[in-house]
Amino acid sequence: MVNYIIVTGGVISGLGKGITTASIGKILVNHGYKVTAIKIDPYINFDAGTLRPTEHGEVWVTEDGGEIDQDLGHYERFLDINIPKCNNITTGQVYSAVIEKERSGKYLGKTVQPIPHVTDEIKRRIRAPGGEETKFDFVLVEIGGTVGDYENVLFLEAVRQMKLEGEKVIYVHVTYVPVLKSVGEAKTKPTQHSVKLLREIGIQPDFIITRSEKPLDDVRKEKIALFCNISGEDVISDSNIDNVYGVPLLFEEQELCKKILKKLGLRKEENDFNAWKNYIAKIRKLDKKIKIGIVGKYFDIGAFKLSDAYISVIEAVKHAAWNNNVRPEIEWIDSKIFEKHPRKIVNLKKFDAIIVPGGFGLSGVDGKIATIKYVRENNIPYLGLCLGMQLAVVEYARNVCGLKGANTTEVEKTTPYPVIDFIPDQVKIVTESRYGATMRLGAYPAILADGSLIRKLYNDQNKVYERHRHRYEVNPKYIEILEKKGLVFSGRSPDGILMEFMELPNHPYFTGTQAHPEFKSRPMKPAPLFDGLIKAAKKKKE
Repeated sequence: MVNYIIVTGGVISGLGKGITTASIGKILVNHGYKVTAIKIDPYINFDAGTLRPTEHGEVWVTEDGGEIDQDLGHYERFLDINIPKCNNITTGQVYSAVIEKERSGKYLGKTVQPIPHVTDEIKRRIRAPGGEETKFDFVLVEIGGTVGDYENVLFLEAVRQMKLEGEKVIYVHVTYVPVLKSVGEAKTKPTQHSVKLLREIGIQPDFIITRSEKPLDDVRKEKIALFCNISGEDVISDSNIDNVYGVPLLFEEQELCKKILKKLGLRKEENDFNAWKNYIAKIRKLDKKIKIGIVGKYFDIGAFKLSDAYISVIEAVKHAAWNNNVRPEIEWIDSKIFEKHPRKIVNLKKFDAIIVPGGFGLSGVDGKIATIKYVRENNIPYLGLCLGMQLAVVEYARNVCGLKGANTTEVEKTTPYPVIDFIPDQVKIVTESRYGATMRLGAYPAILADGSLIRKLYNDQNKVYERHRHRYEVNPKYIEILEKKGLVFSGRSPDGILMEFMELPNHPYFTGTQAHPEFKSRPMKPAPLFDGLIKAAKKKKE
């Protein structure tokens, strides 16, 4: 029988429910259980594909082409598995399915209502990944938002019903315990109110995981236990630590896995945490540093700067750096600064490597092209991801091939040299304004050129699969002149039409890909292009 662990959040958003969910999954996996995870997003959008990164953080792309909330990335990295797009549930998907059934007469004339019809559809989707053909021992379900949000009430009602219907369910509630500077004391009242709201819905948490600056003391734990109707040992402290990959160890120290299994009447398998412990211990001892600049445009929102728009890129840098026994110092650079103040481009010389990640639209493009020109001419290791590769082609066409005014038609439709242009089948899609889930999405194969750097980075594999999310490609009309001038397209689609990877042979490290290899990077298995970048950066620094 499948066991379900429902993770809810209270007090404030952004607590780290995704990391908490992934860490619970990790400790279960390390005790011998097969685990998958689901993310529920209560927004009405059908998926995350039409959300801007500054609105909701990075859009995660699954192997099968789903555009999902970034928390699925945490699950994949911690559990080292590929999770399908059906493991993301949104209000938009649920209501769309219910309305479709109503329109086709599937409800046999009944009045269609939130309960039971909407909640039944939610339960159906939650149960799907735990079907007989998959044989998962645990399905983790993270419900986005916070208890008290009216938009997630039906999801909470659905998981309440699951336990009533005989499913084996554990409820884990993640809350925030603030310390007011004026008082100097950890305050449990927000947690008490959050649990009160949850219990009003009919859910009694089995565990409360408290997020706080410092480890929670026994006095506060007992107070939370008393007012929230649980045992003191089931209040788990999740204080801020130096590395999120250490959270599973924090949970293991408090025997969270043992406690979960006891409540479900399951046997605790042998602990297999040595490899993970050694990995975290190694990371904490690293003292050599390299400086990596990420030149993007999705950092600013109002008076604040956010890094969530590029979280997978940042994690992939960390994985590769740790694999090469160095600690990364990552600096986020808004490309628009080089458009306002061109002379500041020389500030890039302080970096050991530069990354230009993906993005859409006009804003910041000229700053990125200026960045690429500077690193190419000054032998600074470079990795271009998706748009970062496309703009590297634009820069090379302009400044090496002599194609003045060359551009991508995404930025300039009337460019005299459209070196980057629409994929042919995208023209009709965009003309009809069908933007949702219509890009080139998911894993696609690439054939790597013999003797190329890219092929060497992929351990001399002939064919590799990376995940994509874009509408534009290198225009085949300009490949001959680009290659004649020294640019090498070292990875192509099997039919040879689409350029998937590029490199400059006479540069310390100048690579790009149409794909997003950051989505397949894992803590102990860094993405090859990132690993190569860090090796080049380390060599430059030395």
